[in-house]
Amino acid sequence: MRTVLDPTDAELVRELQLDGRASLQALADRVGLSRTAVRARVQHLFDTGAVRVVGIVHAEVAGLTAVAHVSVVVRGPARRVVDAIVGSAAATYVSLISGEHSVIVELRARDDDALERELDWLRNLEGVARVSVVRCVSMVKDAYSVQRMFQRVQLDALDWRLLGELQRDGRVPYARLAEQVGLSQAAARARVVRLIETGTVHVTGLVDSSALGVREGAGLGLHVQGPARAVAEQVAELPGVHYVLTGFGRFDVIVGADAASRAALVDTIELVRAMPEVLELQAWQHLAIVKESYAVDLAAAAARDGMPRRER
Repeated sequence: MRTVLDPTDAELVRELQLDGRASLQALADRVGLSRTAVRARVQHLFDTGAVRVVGIVHAEVAGLTAVAHVSVVVRGPARRVVDAIVGSAAATYVSLISGEHSVIVELRARDDDALERELDWLRNLEGVARVSVVRCVSMVKDAYSVQRMFQRVQLDALDWRLLGELQRDGRVPYARLAEQVGLSQAAARARVVRLIETGTVHVTGLVDSSALGVREGAGLGLHVQGPARAVAEQVAELPGVHYVLTGFGRFDVIVGADAASRAALVDTIELVRAMPEVLELQAWQHLAIVKESYAVDLAAAAARDGMPRRER
């Protein structure tokens, strides 16, 4: 069992979530340790799998703006169905859950037509009895894909290659980036800074929640009164809530919450129930998160952008 992080390591993780490319010296200044001590701690975090730093390409750039939250009822054991879903590039999140439904899936596609094809494929899988869908209208909160300013910029072949390198390793040194794409180190740095500052890519730490002491996770489906976005924004401010979207279909609002204990998780759910705008709440427990991926097919995205990406 992985050891829960001490307060200093937890602070380092939070800093890496905010800025995955923060220098060791900057991290040392923020946590009040020597650069050498921070280097050892950060390396330990990477070696144990407590955190990994990746570049998350903005959905507009990736061309994956159609998002659906799908609840799946399975006939018989769910593992075979889950194994098939995990193999789909469109399935970015897959979790085995308790309750009437067996599996939760987040699907991402370039448009509604493509999303419909993914849903048809899912419905036709052997063992799938029924699917219920929430088509996302707005992503209000996501602990990893931070909602930041986005400014569309023209990308060339070198930019796409840099995005590919950052997607694999968000902390890849500038010297190695320069070597990989055939630029000077200064030129590679300038391009990466531009990609980050325009919101084209967000370099962040993806965290093993158990290392932060999180032991319980739940999803909530809400039917609300009044504007769903306003309710979702209130829910997003509650302790323990890490994911909120609005949509249409099975629910008006989908919420993800986690906590260090079941009692703390219940407290969060009760806070949501207490909101006068929440008319009905359904909850499910996450038993096993099988897939959580933010990587996208950049070659396809580059081709849609009109810039074929040269492979090395």
